[in-house]
Amino acid sequence: MDWRSDYRMTIGGELVSADETIEIVNPATGAAFATAPRASRGDLDRAVAAAVAAQKLWRRTPIDERRARLRAAAERLRGHSAEAGRLFTLEQGRPLPLAEYEITGAAAWLEAVAAMDLPVEVTEDSAARRIEVHHEPLGVVCAIVPWNFPVALAVWKIAPALLAGNTMVLKPSPFTPLCMLKIAELLREVLPPGVLNVISGGDELGPWMTAHEGFAKISFTGSTATGKRVMEAAAKDLKRVTLELGGNDAAIVLADVDVDKVAARIFQGAFFNSAQLCVATKRLYVHEAVYDRLRDALVALATEARVGDGLEPGVAFGPIQNRPQYERVLALIEDARASGLTVLQGSAPQGQGYFVPLTIVDDPPETARVVTEEAFGPVLPMMRFTALDEVIRRANDSEYGLAGAVWSGDVAKAVEVAHALETGTVWINENLHLPPHTPFGGHKQSGFGVENGQSGLLEFTRAKSIYISKPKPARAG
Repeated sequence: MDWRSDYRMTIGGELVSADETIEIVNPATGAAFATAPRASRGDLDRAVAAAVAAQKLWRRTPIDERRARLRAAAERLRGHSAEAGRLFTLEQGRPLPLAEYEITGAAAWLEAVAAMDLPVEVTEDSAARRIEVHHEPLGVVCAIVPWNFPVALAVWKIAPALLAGNTMVLKPSPFTPLCMLKIAELLREVLPPGVLNVISGGDELGPWMTAHEGFAKISFTGSTATGKRVMEAAAKDLKRVTLELGGNDAAIVLADVDVDKVAARIFQGAFFNSAQLCVATKRLYVHEAVYDRLRDALVALATEARVGDGLEPGVAFGPIQNRPQYERVLALIEDARASGLTVLQGSAPQGQGYFVPLTIVDDPPETARVVTEEAFGPVLPMMRFTALDEVIRRANDSEYGLAGAVWSGDVAKAVEVAHALETGTVWINENLHLPPHTPFGGHKQSGFGVENGQSGLLEFTRAKSIYISKPKPARAG
């Protein structure tokens, strides 16, 4: 199997080309280096038909065999982490060690989900009856995955959907389709034909999929604006939906922190993956007593960090993944400068691609664009506060509610603050930790439904209550 060329879709277990292609750009150079198939409506129809046919058998496959298939998929993926990692860096931009880590992490995720179970809940077991609640597969799942974590977020959907007995048609982002096309090709060795179909295409493919009557559920990760359109399309035939959408996540640093101990962790929580992460710290509120020290520490870390081509040794942060997002991030920085704000930047990037220096905006007003908008790039507004009630109000004053973090030497006080934050996830004295056994979802306009954990697995099922009447005992005499 050649990971460097011949990118084709997987439909019904077969490798399929398309009449048209899309160019795939290396964001570290700004130049196209490969092409991927541009699926037609006919390709989509064939993929859905293959998934429908396969689901009739897959749903009846014993769950222990489905577990074994997921574990075998993990083994195959782990065995090709080097090839997949290099391809990941070429199309996504992340430094090679972190790219390979996403591949091996996806393998570990498959194994963790394979260990989960679909419970049978007994709600009554009396002399009159036994009531059992079973969880059955929905059918065919439409999965739409973004470009920032193109493998991990695909596996977040693939693993629970398949374990539950569904089949899937998955669409990777048109910016980063190559890894998932190759992974689907690889997994033909362990998954029955039609269980996992992966098709690539342009911006038109997503709306075709969400409107397609063959899907029972849509699992979408992406922007809030697109998520609203997905939900609107799903409403026409009442498809189930799970939406993991945008965030403008706030971290609150209390006065009692040890700046020397927490600075590096706060820095990574804001800038990991060049801040192209839905749960990255995007608004940093720092008590005035430690503000200057923490700001200076973060600027020093940004200056030390090497930004450049992810294939080069020693690079810690790669480019923005695509030109539209790159231009949007640059526009936010220029708006901050034009507004007279203090913009502090780290070392200059090396290379001609979509590179942005790690940037901190020093104490902007709450009304600044860099505060109110989700940058989804390495631009961190850092703001002072004095009163705890005030900063909680400021942190919650957002249409988003995905995640947040609290940093404090007083864990009990930090837990109080965590309960006051209007988000689906809150970290205390850490960030970005998302294990497979814990539900993840957003409040407000950050999402609908949850992924991961038992709750996320059950979102790929429908509940069926079975009432088993017990015979009445015969009367004596």
